[in-house]
Amino acid sequence: MKNKFTLALACFLTALTAFAQTPDKTKLDQYFAALEANNKFSGSVAISQNGKTIYTRSVGLYDHEKGLKTNENTKFRIGSISKTFTAALVLKAAEENKLKLTDKLDKYFPTVPNAGKITIENMLNHHSGIHNFTNDPEYMSYMSQPKTEAEMITIIAKAPGDYEPGSKGEYSNSNYVLLSYILEKAYKKPFKAIVEEKIIKPLGLKNTYYGVKTNTANNEAYSYSFVGKWSKEDETDMSIPMGAGAMVSTPTDLSRFIDGLFAGKIISSASLEQMKTMKNGFGLGLFTKQYDSKESYGHDGGIDGFRSRLNYFPQDKTTIAIVSNGSTDFSNSDVADALLSWTYKKPFTIPDFKTAEYTTEQLDKYTGNYTTTEIPISISITKDGTTLMAQATGQSAFPLEAAEENIFKFGPAGIILEFKPAQNQMILKQSGGVFTFTKAK
Repeated sequence: MKNKFTLALACFLTALTAFAQTPDKTKLDQYFAALEANNKFSGSVAISQNGKTIYTRSVGLYDHEKGLKTNENTKFRIGSISKTFTAALVLKAAEENKLKLTDKLDKYFPTVPNAGKITIENMLNHHSGIHNFTNDPEYMSYMSQPKTEAEMITIIAKAPGDYEPGSKGEYSNSNYVLLSYILEKAYKKPFKAIVEEKIIKPLGLKNTYYGVKTNTANNEAYSYSFVGKWSKEDETDMSIPMGAGAMVSTPTDLSRFIDGLFAGKIISSASLEQMKTMKNGFGLGLFTKQYDSKESYGHDGGIDGFRSRLNYFPQDKTTIAIVSNGSTDFSNSDVADALLSWTYKKPFTIPDFKTAEYTTEQLDKYTGNYTTTEIPISISITKDGTTLMAQATGQSAFPLEAAEENIFKFGPAGIILEFKPAQNQMILKQSGGVFTFTKAK
């Protein structure tokens, strides 16, 4: 009897300890309720530990026209997180002797500049020097149109190399579009079939696949941007990004994917070490991020109005996954910080989103063209009703949030603009940098 009582007591204490270790979800729920109420976040999140989901939350709508509310199984375009899938597939192909990381690009696409010097590994870690076609102004004119492999190779090959292959790292979507085609040639199958066979089926991913045109009847999200109201974004045709950005998923499936990747369910531990090895900040389809003293591996993503983030902390097998279908002035980095703070029992605050209010006439004192000798850009400040807009050289315009008198910010990029109308100056603060701009007269 004593032994039975001791065993029962031990089980009871173990259960109490496990319960005590799970943070209360109330505050995190309140955090997302505040974001939703203020149109700061639309999407889904998930946290897992040791392969078990410990928190999920979905807010906002995945189809504003029909009023369809986002749920745990709503599928989102994940943008460049697709590159982690593609990199894992390339490593798998190398394990199966379908290709070698030392193979040169001219074996497949000799018309690409410097193809004889560029290896598959160079493309995996963005050291190829191949120009990023999505940086070109004309990209926006064809992004919604289907493209064949031949058409994409022509687009990618027409630009000269940006630098000598292997000499440095610079992010380029072109690398992973080409890697998608190389995988298709290696396996003699469409990319869609390869990712299903090598990743989706082995891991049992129910809501992950190579994307096509959005179908909300299949619980797939449209993407939007918020500037005073939610506006639907144009759709990229998925024949263009391929393995660079064409995957669709949910945060719980993304967690299963990266948990499985690090558990050796897709590639060997030796191949995973290759993926994790950083060169000039670039791994093979992976990047690192820090939270306190903890290091994570993962990738961010962005396509149309979608934003996503996936981070895996190998020390304690913790994963956070964020998928959003609403581009706003609130950063996914802030959302990630709240999720991690809750997970690791650190303090975090629920923002109140109090902002200054201006009439359209009051914004006139800020509008104009601002230049500086400190960095090679100029910034045009305009207005859209009662919203101040900023546009840097060669970039799209973005909305500014009025934080307090004379101070505006753009959360997704961590930009703070402080205006000094009397001096015709504007102070730009970003990532620790402080730059003074002067308004043209």
